[in-house]
Amino acid sequence: MTHPADGGPAPVRILVCDDHVVVRAGLLALLDSAPGIEVAGEAGTGEEALALAARLAPDVVLMDLQLGAGIDGVEATRRLTAATATGSGRVPHVLVLTTYDTDADITRAIEAGATGYLLKAERPEELFAAIHAAAQGRTTLSGPVAGRVMANMRSPRPSLTDRERDILAQLATGLGNREIARALFISEATVKTHLRRIYDKLGVDTRAGAVAVAKEQRLLP
Repeated sequence: MTHPADGGPAPVRILVCDDHVVVRAGLLALLDSAPGIEVAGEAGTGEEALALAARLAPDVVLMDLQLGAGIDGVEATRRLTAATATGSGRVPHVLVLTTYDTDADITRAIEAGATGYLLKAERPEELFAAIHAAAQGRTTLSGPVAGRVMANMRSPRPSLTDRERDILAQLATGLGNREIARALFISEATVKTHLRRIYDKLGVDTRAGAVAVAKEQRLLP
């Protein structure tokens, strides 16, 4: 960040991206009262956030995950953190601010390059602190999010064989055992054997449960 002529710290320039107009207005009003934070712009879509970030060169982009039509917050985050297309040649830090705290959402956002992940239920002071931390490249996670991340680290994803992954992928398309057997050139009995092993590893007892857990834990390609 640059510093003003008087030698004091420059305010953190932030771009707010949220597709809900009322929510966005509330955030802007809140941030206008925050010390050391300057709202550089606002966006209602992922595409708009990318365009404004390139033009305004914010220090931090406050990003919602669900953005309606167009690219979602995860894809917008990935593009923002992968490019140096801002006017200053600097890649902005992305701080996710969302209502969603599923394992899949958290993992996708972090893998896309998000510096922090906050829930909208946080107190204003926590949001302000997270913005300043993000501007310095420091990670901030909401308490529930940090708990989920730690739990996942302690309980790693189930290890499936390549064949089990193949069958799970076919299962996710809605195929029955006979169709899966034909698609993979194996017997129906073999499919049933693999399914029992998949159920045991995922801790489920139904096809729908297996697909749901596989999606949640990103076991599907």
